[in-house]
Amino acid sequence: MSPPDLADDGYAISYKVLERGTPVVDRDGGEIGTVREVLENKAEHIFDGLVLDTPGGQRFVDAPEVARIAERRVTLTLDGEGAAALPERDAAGAATFSANVKGGRLSRFLGGGWKRD
Repeated sequence: MSPPDLADDGYAISYKVLERGTPVVDRDGGEIGTVREVLENKAEHIFDGLVLDTPGGQRFVDAPEVARIAERRVTLTLDGEGAAALPERDAAGAATFSANVKGGRLSRFLGGGWKRD
């Protein structure tokens, strides 16, 4: 199988301007679904992943599994089988943490430098 023709998906763009409804394909060009939501670690300005609308429901794609974000299409590093095994989106979301500024030097050394929000 040949990789999808990258010429027709437009220019590469930032995840920050990726629009809802943009088609998402596997590495072989098979359509998986569309972008529902872009996830970002706002504190560090890092792309965290995507939530997709698929025929099987909402699915989560972690950032390392996204090969290319372009104007007209998002391409994943996964093949069709890997894309079909994507996990469902966790509606509660992940836990968030912030720095524990009241923890002392020993606390930070022992891993207590963070507290759950």
